[in-house]
Amino acid sequence: MNNFWKTFFAALLAVIVGFIVHFFLIIFFIAALIGSSSSKEAIPVVKSNSVLKIDFTADALGERTSDVMDNFALEDLYFGFSGSTIGIYDAVKAVRAAAADPKIKMIYIYTDYQTSSGISNLEELRNALKEFRDSGKPIIAYGMNYTTGSYYLASVADKIYMNTDGNASIIGIGGYLLFFKDLADNLGLDIQLIRHGKFKAAAEQYIASNISKENKEQNEALYGSIWESWAEAICAERVITKEALDSAINNLKLEDSQSMLEMGLIDSIYTVDQLYSKVAELMEVNSKDDLNIISLKNYSETILNRTKSSDKIAVLYANGEITMDGTSGIGATRMIKDIKKIRKDKNVKAVVFRVNSPGGEAQAAEVIRNELALLKEEKPIVVSYGDYAASGGYWISAECGPIFSNKTTITGSIGVFSLAISYGNALKKHLKINNAKIGTHAHAGMGSGIAPLDAAELAYYQSSVEHVYTKFTNIVANGRNLPADYVDSVGQGRVWSGADALNNKLVDHIGGLTDAIAYASTLIEQSSEPADYKIVEYPILKSQWESILESFSPTAQEDLIKSKLQDIASQLQGVHTYARLPYIYRIDY
Repeated sequence: MNNFWKTFFAALLAVIVGFIVHFFLIIFFIAALIGSSSSKEAIPVVKSNSVLKIDFTADALGERTSDVMDNFALEDLYFGFSGSTIGIYDAVKAVRAAAADPKIKMIYIYTDYQTSSGISNLEELRNALKEFRDSGKPIIAYGMNYTTGSYYLASVADKIYMNTDGNASIIGIGGYLLFFKDLADNLGLDIQLIRHGKFKAAAEQYIASNISKENKEQNEALYGSIWESWAEAICAERVITKEALDSAINNLKLEDSQSMLEMGLIDSIYTVDQLYSKVAELMEVNSKDDLNIISLKNYSETILNRTKSSDKIAVLYANGEITMDGTSGIGATRMIKDIKKIRKDKNVKAVVFRVNSPGGEAQAAEVIRNELALLKEEKPIVVSYGDYAASGGYWISAECGPIFSNKTTITGSIGVFSLAISYGNALKKHLKINNAKIGTHAHAGMGSGIAPLDAAELAYYQSSVEHVYTKFTNIVANGRNLPADYVDSVGQGRVWSGADALNNKLVDHIGGLTDAIAYASTLIEQSSEPADYKIVEYPILKSQWESILESFSPTAQEDLIKSKLQDIASQLQGVHTYARLPYIYRIDY
């Protein structure tokens, strides 16, 4: 009995202590939130003789401005924590405002840790920085280490500095494609690909052991076009020939600060303390302690549009993979609700449709396109492309209006495919599970994932793919005012860089999100100044409290895991038709 009471009171004490600890953790968490909220209410002050610092260790460059707490989601605990970002529109707007702000004397770029920024956003930010420098104000860049992408951004600076112990990893841009046919064969998986487009390499990695001639051709052209735009920008600023730069990269000559200095790619080598002493010297102050430094994100908060005008430009973000009801990415059912809200808002005078998507389900893309067509009947739409606007991403935007694309945007991929994965042989091979077909008709159970498709079934799905491809090309032909035959010639599933897409009439202008918004402002009929409008963004980001309370709801974990399992199950069962990029390009730079 004594042991019973000892165990009972020990357990009771543990519960009480756990409750107290949990209670104080909640109090601490709420206090942190209140502190965060109150600090956000105070607008940062820009002092005279200030340096605007762009530091990617503090705020990543992304599609939309968001704070860690604003973006908090339970999913972050399972699948990676995104952190704080400054949106490309806010970043570019801040840099442009700084050019005209007498309090901002210089920009200092710390370029490390920017490889998650996206190549298209890097291009747009660099263009804005060039405008700043052309205004007569200096830019300096400093890197502990330089990659190809971070150096591309740094090359806009008047002076480029590097840490004494820094490393250079400037090796060009590219990546590896993995092919899984041999693994699938070994596992006993039967994978059948139905597609239209000789360049439609989506899922090729599952049915081939190596890259096809067409896929290699399009990828080499894509990477080559992106590098051409980067190399042109770098060489123009550093007065070096492309041949010399390519030779140094190919022969791995760029490895540390000394080799970078010898090639003329940097101007000086400094420790961190020496760098700040140099900045103090340039700003004509006594020491680094006297420097007035403001971050890009804080500075952007000082120039928020506080117009009293009721006129709005709505920026509708289509970011991620297109699905019908997905909880992440572009869910058609969620997006059409936002489109309807924009259409009903009489104060919204123009819309910028920001697409950053590799595509996805063709049916979901068509649902979104139809809703956008209704919106276009009432309000002008201008399209802006981010890193990706391909396949389904192109589908939903081709008929909207004039298209702005950066040179490095990956777009096109006008093609369609279906993928059928059957695992009946794998069950038999590894688990000794047999199956028996039962049905009322010859093809009952078709696409269930148990048995491979026969010749008639393959022809059935091929006919469906051809129908969707024809619909896709007709949409593009109508939206771009091009002959269908021409669309087919630049289609076939081929991906293009934004620069090549302009030459092929798939986009109208080279420019970023800020350029698209500026263009949309010219479409607003108003008696006030042209710039007198509000920017409203959709979908509306959840508040701190909404995100946290939703994340800790009793069903949050269950819903999260369920959605992930459903995503996997959907790939293993049924045959789906996709208008999607071959894969998510992970371009190493």
